[in-house]
Amino acid sequence: VIYRVALAYAVGADVEADIIAAHKWFNLAAVRGHKEAKVQRQEMADIMSSEEVRLALQAAREWIKLMN
Repeated sequence: VIYRVALAYAVGADVEADIIAAHKWFNLAAVRGHKEAKVQRQEMADIMSSEEVRLALQAAREWIKLMN
């Protein structure tokens, strides 16, 4: 499910495309062991600025804190 959310944000399916949100969700899926999410997360990072990556990682950390 998390991976599908990431894909939706990456391509703008049923939501507005958002590379920061996509990276965040790919990261969360990767942390849970989703292999393709790790690849997609890196592909997103390759097209993002360092500030965008920083924001995405911060958002993922905040999400993890909320869920714990």
